[in-house]
Amino acid sequence: MAATAAHGHHHKESFITKYIFSQDHKMIGKQFLVTAIVMAVVAVILSVLFRIQLGWPGESNSVLSFFLGDTWAPNGVLDRGMYLGLVTIHGTIMVFFVLTGGLSGTFSNLLIPLQVGARDMASGLLNMISYWLFFLSSALMLYSLFIETGPASAGWTIYPPLSIYEEAIGGSGQGMTLWLLSMTVFIASSLLGSLNYIVTVLNLRTKGMKMTRLPLTVWAFFITAVIGVLSFPVLVSAVVLMMMDRLLGTSFYINDAIVGTELLEQSGGSPILFEHLFWFLGHPEVYIVLLPALGLTSEIVSTNSRKPIFGYRAMIGSILAIAFLSFIVWGHHMFVTGMNPFLGGVFVFTTLLIAIPSAVKVFNYLTTLWKGNIKYTPAMLFSVGLVSSFITGGITGVILADSALDIQVHDTYFVVAHFHIVMGLSAIFGMFAGVYHWFPKMYGKMMNSKLGMVHFWITLVGAYGVFFPMHFIGIGGAPRRYYDYSVWENFDTNQYEMILDLNQVISVFAIIAALGQIIFIFNFFYSIRRGQVAVQNPWKGNALEWTTPVEHVHGNWPGEVPEVHRWPYDYSKPGFEEDFVPQTTPIGAGEEEH
Repeated sequence: MAATAAHGHHHKESFITKYIFSQDHKMIGKQFLVTAIVMAVVAVILSVLFRIQLGWPGESNSVLSFFLGDTWAPNGVLDRGMYLGLVTIHGTIMVFFVLTGGLSGTFSNLLIPLQVGARDMASGLLNMISYWLFFLSSALMLYSLFIETGPASAGWTIYPPLSIYEEAIGGSGQGMTLWLLSMTVFIASSLLGSLNYIVTVLNLRTKGMKMTRLPLTVWAFFITAVIGVLSFPVLVSAVVLMMMDRLLGTSFYINDAIVGTELLEQSGGSPILFEHLFWFLGHPEVYIVLLPALGLTSEIVSTNSRKPIFGYRAMIGSILAIAFLSFIVWGHHMFVTGMNPFLGGVFVFTTLLIAIPSAVKVFNYLTTLWKGNIKYTPAMLFSVGLVSSFITGGITGVILADSALDIQVHDTYFVVAHFHIVMGLSAIFGMFAGVYHWFPKMYGKMMNSKLGMVHFWITLVGAYGVFFPMHFIGIGGAPRRYYDYSVWENFDTNQYEMILDLNQVISVFAIIAALGQIIFIFNFFYSIRRGQVAVQNPWKGNALEWTTPVEHVHGNWPGEVPEVHRWPYDYSKPGFEEDFVPQTTPIGAGEEEH
């Protein structure tokens, strides 16, 4: 091992090899993070643009003119086709490029080798290729915003036939092709990264690092990678069949369609087939997004409560149960497709069943917080915010799991509210928590905690102000992805006024929440250059990453990789002077391991 460490110092790296084509997992993690931040800024701007239309439909707005020009916002009014494009690209970027690539790519790369005691990932070359494929897919998705016919406009779920017929809408042409190409490259990136994470966890753990001594972060990243390897290839197959329908005249997903006044020749396929393939990836994708955030939260809650995580083995069991059940619940997205009621009942049962391991995680978080000596750092605030949003969104998930209830609110803003809170908001909170907590390990500096707390409160209030009222719009019957709701005025004036008023409230909170992210961006980039220099173990944590020097070295540890003797959650343990006991501390005579 010493020879391996020395190998990393025998040459001086150039700017290109250190910052661009790096094979160091720590630098690749930072590349994923910065790219995800750029993509998130784009997605937030897109959401503000279409929220302006929903809050003040048909009114001229100079912000729309500035960002979209006369082509897509003539006289400052958002074009109907571009509205669908903005909704589509916003959802795609947030789900895949921020909450999947950004969250897993950043923290799996940063923390897996550091926390298992490895010099680097199993393959530095594949790791580098994984990032650059992610960068290429991001560039392709952004490029699709600037083509003449507009970006993909079929929603982030790209249901046929809108995603197949180029004549259907402007974005169904080149924009849809670029979307499919971008996602294919993204999946290749994800698969390379996931295989690397799995091999690293299984084969490169340091001496003494049994699986039952791994931090819950590593367990979450490991199981997330397994889910990705099993589910993402299904989306590739769905995309390949869609490209054949689009380009070669096959009929996997389409049957007797009429576009305009023309009856198309393609027949024999079924759009329901695409839904099955998409959601077989789509629901595991929810946990590909959520599990890393939950893993980060486990580490942060325990560290800042100065208590051992409650129910360590139960937490591992719940992660494994969630992973298994996530593959047998996809049908709850399809209750309105004419599904056999018995089959629907099976999916109702499995969907309700997945609430059990989710509840176990919530219970364990709350029990860890109970009577803890809590330190309210920005990371801790965002972690507690995740627990709050996970509970709030999970409650509405029970409603949507019931097929009889789901049919009433399917494809309304009730669904939008649910998945934004339980998946989007929770994962974003986990990502912010991770950035604030491990920023010292990434950059050797500290982020400003006061700005971090202001950022948290603006984000929390803004996010709940956006998504909580959506439940009422959904119950009122407002479908999602509508350009405006003026037709409601012809049927029920009171309902129309309720939808319009709440949309204005939501849009105001969306703008406030978006502006609040400027605080984070300033804090992040300013702290990289001017932040307070971090000490080696600023949070007094037990895991192995805090035994590495502040200054990054290739190979992580300058000498031998430390040996592990205990689990990572020995906080406030009787018999020790300090309230933390690092994993490298040997088990004393008469001391019981957890």
